Amino acid sequence: MKKRKISISDIIFIIFIALLIIPQTRQPIQVAVNKLKVAVWSPGLFDTENQEQIRPFQYTVRDMTGASKTIPIGQGKVTFLSYWATWCAPCIAELPEIQKLYMDYGDKVNFILLTQEDTHVVQEFLIKKGYDVPAYNPTTKAPEKLQENSIPTTYIIDTQGKIVIRETGAADWNSKKVRDKLDVLLTPKRREE
Repeated sequence: MKKRKISISDIIFIIFIALLIIPQTRQPIQVAVNKLKVAVWSPGLFDTENQEQIRPFQYTVRDMTGASKTIPIGQGKVTFLSYWATWCAPCIAELPEIQKLYMDYGDKVNFILLTQEDTHVVQEFLIKKGYDVPAYNPTTKAPEKLQENSIPTTYIIDTQGKIVIRETGAADWNSKKVRDKLDVLLTPKRREE
């Protein structure tokens, strides 16, 4: 029986598996892998005929200071709604791109990042990473079309309540495609006479 030589790729694979088994290294590796996805994966846009309509509603949330706030969805302002968590590797991987998008569109678009986590954990995470995206704990239930068990799941909803983008998993939210779509959604429509 021939002895198989151990190659460099075998050693790298064994090291990679060992690092995944060690709890302290698992999340950084998962984040790095998801950052690769973010670098190449831009969210898909729905064709007009595939956009689901939600009835406009008021989302009641609690901000990270504990203050209650009501945010209108589908009532005249574009909404960026994302379900996420600080322990979720794909969420962590896409957050830098969401932060960049928020820096440019935060005054024009409702940004709502929803988490079920303790506010102190979320605040510490956001401060440590240098993010100032608006994070909230939901206090009311969203309509069924916006309920999702997978995180991250992100929606872009137009001014009339149509879901224009729905993406589960890490994505590049700062892509040209997303920015172009937001620009179109933010452009006032001319009345045809």
